[in-house]
Amino acid sequence: MEATVTTGSEEKVWGGGNEPLSASYGKMMMWFFIVSDALTFSGFLAAYGFSRYKFIETWPIADEVFTHFPFLHGVDAPMYYVALMTFILIFSSVTMVLAVDAGHQLKKTRVVWYMFFTIIGGIIFVGSQAWEWKNFIKGEFGAVELKSGRILQFLDASTGERVALADFAKPLHGERVTQESNQGIWFMSETTLPSFSVEEVKAGFEANHNIVARTEMSDETGKKVVLTREQTAERLAQAAMVVEGANLVHNEYGNRLFADFFFFITGFHGFHVLSGVVINIIIFINVILGTYERRNNYEMVEKVGLYWHFVDLVWVFVFTFFYLV
Repeated sequence: MEATVTTGSEEKVWGGGNEPLSASYGKMMMWFFIVSDALTFSGFLAAYGFSRYKFIETWPIADEVFTHFPFLHGVDAPMYYVALMTFILIFSSVTMVLAVDAGHQLKKTRVVWYMFFTIIGGIIFVGSQAWEWKNFIKGEFGAVELKSGRILQFLDASTGERVALADFAKPLHGERVTQESNQGIWFMSETTLPSFSVEEVKAGFEANHNIVARTEMSDETGKKVVLTREQTAERLAQAAMVVEGANLVHNEYGNRLFADFFFFITGFHGFHVLSGVVINIIIFINVILGTYERRNNYEMVEKVGLYWHFVDLVWVFVFTFFYLV
């Protein structure tokens, strides 16, 4: 004997129609994607938080890492450009809200303009993030990595300011150079050599008596531990290589996990922003062609707007975790 449970009517098992919570199928699927993606980002940020807590004494100080600003070379501007990037992305979220509202009112021209401003904001943000990556990878001061994997950064003892390797390293003759493919019959490629060798850094240290090093370790006040001249000489005796900038293996700023998480999390978010820009361009073209005007609704603009707001919200958390805390 079979039993059938019905609600609302005898004709339908469920009388709620095909739009639960008054949301269309497309909106529901977008919300499902956003929730699943939010869980992914949450896992990444949780892993970052645990790793930072475990290695807090060697974690780089963000105000000393992200100090660049376009066209202001040599000017110390900690976090200024990152703050500007964040403002641009949040402003693009505002223009997306206005585009969705204009779509509800079936005002095509306003939708076109607001989506145009949203796309421009997204492009500026992605370009700014690429510029930030370039500076992070290239580095500014350089450091020495010890055999233990620890990092030594250099200071002017009289001012306490960071000193670049180029400011005191002493060039030596007879150093090995990177080989080119036209310099042998059988050639295997090799990585680009740093600007200075360990011996050149040691020679420059000995010739400049106002140069001292600091470790990647932080003291009770959160400042990096500064060594004396004697302690610096002892540590330099254990130097393994010169490090300039950061990659997935070496990091002049401190703990290499910082660079790994930076590339992975900001890169993953940047991919989302780039994807959002591409989708917005497609929807933007359809708006210009009058596709949604003929349908008499701009729901596609609203759905891509949900994704764009999610991307903006995720950046607020990334910005807080990576740059502010």
